[in-house]
Amino acid sequence: MANASSKEVFSDVTLTVDPNTFIEPNQVKYILTECGNRVTGTLHYEVQGSFDEIEDLFVKMSSLDRYVAAPNLRDSPLRHQQRPRSPTSVKPVPIVGVVWDFIQQRCSEELKRIQGEDVLIHKPGDKMVVTFQSHRKDPVRVHFARERFVTFYQRLATDLKVKTYRLDPQHYKSLQGQFPELLIEGSPSKDNITVTGRYIHIVLLEDFLRHSSSSAVTSQRPLTPQRVSDRASGTTRNKQSDEEEESCPICLYPIKENTKKTLKCKHSFCRGCLEQAFKTKPVCPTCGAVYGELKGTQPNGGTMTVTKERSCLSGYETYGTIVIQYHIPSGIQTEEHPNPGQTYRGASRTAYLPDSSEGRNVLALLTRAFDQRLTFTIGRSSTTGMENMVTWNDIHHKTSRSGGTSCYGYPDPDYLRRLQDELKVKGIY
Repeated sequence: MANASSKEVFSDVTLTVDPNTFIEPNQVKYILTECGNRVTGTLHYEVQGSFDEIEDLFVKMSSLDRYVAAPNLRDSPLRHQQRPRSPTSVKPVPIVGVVWDFIQQRCSEELKRIQGEDVLIHKPGDKMVVTFQSHRKDPVRVHFARERFVTFYQRLATDLKVKTYRLDPQHYKSLQGQFPELLIEGSPSKDNITVTGRYIHIVLLEDFLRHSSSSAVTSQRPLTPQRVSDRASGTTRNKQSDEEEESCPICLYPIKENTKKTLKCKHSFCRGCLEQAFKTKPVCPTCGAVYGELKGTQPNGGTMTVTKERSCLSGYETYGTIVIQYHIPSGIQTEEHPNPGQTYRGASRTAYLPDSSEGRNVLALLTRAFDQRLTFTIGRSSTTGMENMVTWNDIHHKTSRSGGTSCYGYPDPDYLRRLQDELKVKGIY
């Protein structure tokens, strides 16, 4: 039972809601029914669903405004006042020290966005937890900030890697400048460094180190870039001429004109170095621009079904709605997944786009992303914390018709532009 998912333990959960305590009771019922939940009752709504569905609804409902007093005072002068905010305590979130250090030093902007202008996320003393406080004593904002932090923290923690290398001290400073996304700790006077960062940035670092050394990269071998031709000829390069020539960001040596390869992003490399880098991933080693077609780790066998409805989305009242239904069945993880041989739990998700010309263009891009197995991956659920689950893979979808950004819904005038930017990073545009 300890290893069972929340859906298995709580297969049928009931949420009871009094709509008359909210300023907009009709909006309450719309949110409760928009995902096809079973809603019953008149004075009080009772919603039945899985643990995940009810938890998602609870988060959405917490963002709605309520009345200051009981429903029978709705016609009083207090009608439009909100319930006084109280400093309701919010449960701290346990953290791992290395993840928190990385957030503070490399993800400060993301942390600021999560906190907003009102909430303070703080790690007290040497305790391995973070706490959440609102300057305005607003529990809704605090709860919402906590949910966003948990989602961000879990995604980062599952992607973060820590590795140790032996490195020639003279290359220590150059690595720090060349890989600002990584947290590199050590001393220029010592040859041991510890590197913390997201998986893709660790891969790029190891590609760089591997191509800069005649030896295989391991955590125990010194990495001192040197070309075979230089060792064979016994020649010594002129330092001043090296500084004047354009250097390859991969091997750090001047690029010869007959081996120079310049990408569309205007970054140049030795042709051989670039070919080796592209074998690992077809992206520019300097800026990350994609060349070729990326393939993700989305499990095989899934479906993406598209239908259209006449009803409109908030903010797109003159258009119909495109409904996307994804289904990824459960299965066994392969070598490209976190735990090969173990089972993973599938997922069914519904997303919405406006049936406008821009919405249809975005739909075509999302279809390409799904075909390239980039839409989903296998990891830890940001909702339940369960491992070995099919999860979104950083292509954000609107899973609600309304409720705004806090409810993953519309209106959100910049959403289609942001979504296209996310897809462009993955080479889809």
